[in-house]
Amino acid sequence: MKDTTTPSYKEGLKALRGSMLDKLPGEVLQVFDNDANALNKEHTSILKLQAGDKAYDFTLSNAVDKSINLYEILKTNRVVLTFYRGVWCPYCNLILNQYQAILPEIKEAGATLIAISPQNPDASLSMKEKNDLQFEVLSDNGNLIAKEYTTVHPNPEKSLKAMGELGYDYDSYNSDINSELPVPATFIIEKDTTISFAKSEGADYRNRVEPSEIIKALNK
Repeated sequence: MKDTTTPSYKEGLKALRGSMLDKLPGEVLQVFDNDANALNKEHTSILKLQAGDKAYDFTLSNAVDKSINLYEILKTNRVVLTFYRGVWCPYCNLILNQYQAILPEIKEAGATLIAISPQNPDASLSMKEKNDLQFEVLSDNGNLIAKEYTTVHPNPEKSLKAMGELGYDYDSYNSDINSELPVPATFIIEKDTTISFAKSEGADYRNRVEPSEIIKALNK
C-alpha cells in the first residue's frame, strides 16, 4: 500500500512545472531546460563519496553565522546531508519543503538533517524563512565541501543571462563570484562517520532524491 503521508517529489514536480509554465516566458524556461539536459549529458559520474566511504568532516556557518561541525553532530546522531543550489531555484525550494515534511521521521530514526549550498548566510536565512525550515541550512563558500562529496560545475552562461532577465542577481546570493553550483546529492552518514547511503539523480537538477528513499534507507 502506498504511504500517503510521505510527499512524492515526482508528483510535486508535475505541479511545479505547471506553475512555471504559467509564470515564465516559454523561451526562458526552455533555456533552463536545455542547460539541465546538457549538464546531464556532460556529467555522468556525479558522487565523489559512495556508501562505505568515510564522510569528509567540515565546519560551516549556518543561517545565523554559527559554526556547525559534522563530526560533533555525529557524536549523538546520524546525519542526512543534502546539497542544493540556492533559494532562487524552484526545484530546491520544492525538495527542501518535502524534506521538512519528513523531518519528524528523520528525527525518529535518530538522524539530523543538514542542507548545504554555496549561498552566503543571508541567503541561507532567506531559504529557511521562505520555507519555514526547521533544520540547519549551511553556507559552503566556494563549494569547498561540495567538491568532496559531489560534482561541482559552472552555472551555464545562458542560465545566468536568463536569471538576470528575470530580475535575479545570481552573484548577490553567494560569497564568491565563480558562479559554481553543486550537483544535488543526498547522503546518510552513520555515527561512526561511515556513509551508508549516497545518491544523486544526475546533473539534471530538476530531478532529486525522493523523501521516501531517505526514510527507507534510514529504517533499513
